Amino acid sequence: MSHVIEIDRLTKNYGKHRGVIDLSFAVEEGDIFGFLGPNGAGKSTTIRSMLGMIHYEAGQIRILGMDARKEREKILSEIGYMPSEAMFYPSMKVADVIRLAANIRKKDCTEEAKKLCERLQVDTEKKIEELSLGNRKKVSIVCAMQHQPKLFVFDEPTSGLDPLMQAQFFELIEEYVQKGATCLLSTHVLSEVKKYCKNVAIMKEGRLQCVDSVENLTNTNAKHVRVVKDGVEEEFVWKGDLNPLFEDLSKHNISDITIEEPSLDEIFMHYYEKSQERGKE
Repeated sequence: MSHVIEIDRLTKNYGKHRGVIDLSFAVEEGDIFGFLGPNGAGKSTTIRSMLGMIHYEAGQIRILGMDARKEREKILSEIGYMPSEAMFYPSMKVADVIRLAANIRKKDCTEEAKKLCERLQVDTEKKIEELSLGNRKKVSIVCAMQHQPKLFVFDEPTSGLDPLMQAQFFELIEEYVQKGATCLLSTHVLSEVKKYCKNVAIMKEGRLQCVDSVENLTNTNAKHVRVVKDGVEEEFVWKGDLNPLFEDLSKHNISDITIEEPSLDEIFMHYYEKSQERGKE
């Protein structure tokens, strides 16, 4: 399977402020790839470097087989990008903003835009300045999807959307992916990654912590344990052989116990704890 995104040793410095350091990963065609990390992890810097919005000091980026520096215009024609905060002309009507986005790409997106507006319940007659954050997000989604690109790049796309619209948004992504598209989803919402993504990269403070499949990340020998021991409730993650745990518990009065797979949140924090431990060495 071919790689739609290839990032090799990307480095972007902001002086005293942290950027991205020696970042490498690849995204396969047809994937919904989770790009995970808290604010300031380097996700937006990576995306802006991919799209040619900022200059980076070192490394190479190839998108759809093209060099991100040399073939930027060709690449952008095949990308549907949605920033974390979309800004539009406030006095324009929604319909005019959507039409403008299509005209800039020199494409007739009328039918696809109509379908998207119906699915996302977008009122095209309102002015941008009359819209809530969530409704502006929906307009941004339409502008990013209406030209049916080969690659979607979404930066924190669901913030501001109600749960119903979040579900509709991911349904649309899955439909486009089934038709051959690929999606890079930058988010810090772990539940979205677990439910929709096949593979994930975990970032912290500008550095890559891990690249793996969501299946492998959640296939761990760690267990989430909740136990009421001697009348006191305890909750913790146990790693490795369970027999020493059972041996210890046998010495106490156990009135309730639950042992289950850890959540993605706990696995995510495990990688962060490991990076902190390395930093102290």
